[in-house]
Amino acid sequence: MLVQIVSIQVVPGHREAFIEAFRINWEGTRNEPGNLRFDLLVDPEDENSFTVYEVFTGPDALKLHGQTEHYRRCIELITPITTGQRSKRYFQPVLIEDTAPAGRP
Repeated sequence: MLVQIVSIQVVPGHREAFIEAFRINWEGTRNEPGNLRFDLLVDPEDENSFTVYEVFTGPDALKLHGQTEHYRRCIELITPITTGQRSKRYFQPVLIEDTAPAGRP
C-alpha cells in the first residue's frame, strides 16, 4: 500500500473552477482498481489551499493513475489556475483503518 499527499495552492478567485476541474480526476480515480482512497481536502483557514489524500495498492497503481485520461485532463485544466509546483509526499501506512470505501469490495 502507498499513500501520496499532494499540496495544491489555487490562484485566488479560481477556487470553484479548480474544484470543478478536479472533480474529473476525483471521479475517475475512485473507479481505478488500484485506488483505495482519493480525497480532496481544503485548509479551513485558507480556502485556496488544497490537499489531496490518495491511497493506492502500491507504486504500480500510482504509476498507472498518472497515465489515465482523467488525470491528464485534470492537470491540463488546473495548471493555469494553480500557483507553483504541486508538492508530493509519499508514505507507507503503519496504523490505518483497513476498510474499503462504501460500495467497494
